[in-house]
Amino acid sequence: MPRMYPLRFEPLLRRYLWGGRRLASELGKELPPGDDYAESWELCDRGDDQTRVARGPLAGKTLGELVRESGPALLGRHHPQTRFPLLFKFLDAQQTLSVQVHPDDARAARLIPPDLGKTEAWVVLSTKPGAVIYSGLKRGFDRAALAREVNRGTSELCLHRFEPRPGDCVFIPAGAVHALGAGLLIAEIQQASDTTYRLYDWNRVGADGRPRPLHIEAALDAIDFGLGPIDPVVPRPTAREQVENLVRCDKFIMDRLRLSEPLHAGGDDRCHLLVPIEGQMRVAGDPVDAPVRLGETILVPAEVGEVLLEPCAQATLLDIYLP
Repeated sequence: MPRMYPLRFEPLLRRYLWGGRRLASELGKELPPGDDYAESWELCDRGDDQTRVARGPLAGKTLGELVRESGPALLGRHHPQTRFPLLFKFLDAQQTLSVQVHPDDARAARLIPPDLGKTEAWVVLSTKPGAVIYSGLKRGFDRAALAREVNRGTSELCLHRFEPRPGDCVFIPAGAVHALGAGLLIAEIQQASDTTYRLYDWNRVGADGRPRPLHIEAALDAIDFGLGPIDPVVPRPTAREQVENLVRCDKFIMDRLRLSEPLHAGGDDRCHLLVPIEGQMRVAGDPVDAPVRLGETILVPAEVGEVLLEPCAQATLLDIYLP
């Protein structure tokens, strides 16, 4: 196996009825015809859903193959893993997503086949006027009260909501009720799970003209009713002036870096996913002779060590890594 280097991957596109074309118009993705492109999975190791290395000596290798064949070089201190534990995606919410909840690890492990739970975090890339995020339940809504409103078709009365701004970060732990409103373009990091329980779908129908399935009892069982309303996180300063921490949990850590001059990243015996959200940057050792820009990602394996990030003028990026 060739020595590791900063890796770019070929994304996997997902089409859902709530998608649109902003993955192309705002993130520069090359999309086939159609107006329902909802998600671009940038980094994924989940069964047959595999992102592949795009360039360099490892081109064509799936993320899963790298985990199995070069685990220590890729993951460093976090080797061994049965699969890469995180999934990163961009989402274009042209319509409002269903009101949903994801199970935690313990509940997901009891599924057939077993799965991971799904804790996630969003960073708002752009928003249209009036767009909202639904995150968590209003105070005072317990299971009985929520079930009553679900049966009445008025679930939204229970949901905390706010109008986000570009740059807002929202942490959604497993068990939190949530939905993205129409008009949002989002970057999302999550556990590598796709288990979702729909509580309410705004009375719409799918491509077959029928209402999409709901999973009301499973959703009610999975909800953590102690979470309450969820607002954007308050960034925390770090020891480096250019770096602030957005999320720190037992599944992942996400920092935001604001660069006006070169800065080193990595070098701590773990892999780092770097995601520009404003501007462009060059990453030392990248075999692609072009900056990494909005809509692209690059994974720096643990074996690579510390890399130099050089902004093109100024750049803001996310640095995501395992705890």
